[in-house]
Amino acid sequence: MEADCHDSSPGVSSALSADQSVEDEAMLRARFTEALKDSMRAKNERATGTLRLILAALKDRDIAARGKGNHEGIPEEEIAQMLQSMIKTRRESITLYEQGGRVELADQEREEIAIIESFLPKQMSEEEVAAAIRVAIAEAGATSIKDMGKVMAALKARHAGRMDFAKASGATRSLLGG
Repeated sequence: MEADCHDSSPGVSSALSADQSVEDEAMLRARFTEALKDSMRAKNERATGTLRLILAALKDRDIAARGKGNHEGIPEEEIAQMLQSMIKTRRESITLYEQGGRVELADQEREEIAIIESFLPKQMSEEEVAAAIRVAIAEAGATSIKDMGKVMAALKARHAGRMDFAKASGATRSLLGG
């Protein structure tokens, strides 16, 4: 069924590059809207519902940003963080649903994750994450767990949206001897 989500909603599967301009950010917003229209035409209820949730969350964050003087809407990095947060919430829900024996609800969450992930840049492999951590440790001159903040800041600056920072934090901690 996961393939149905992607097949019936064209425009959902293209990836973002890490260094897009403001025009590309507007294109990302347009991709959400276009994917919503496509999913509605295809009568794909899961994709339609998920895309509506994404657009509602984006609108909420844009409104909050206006209060801080940002009238253009949140930048792409924050959109990626929002999508990552939505994925994290669904992964937590999957665990709870599986513990409660609600496999059908866990499957729905997995389908939503696939839809959300289609808007994110390609995620780094474990090997790529490990290599990036080693580079960040070397560049930061990190020698102990006390330097972990510098390493994580460097990773977030370079690999936002492409790396699971919870996993990267654990790997960094172990490499720094923590």
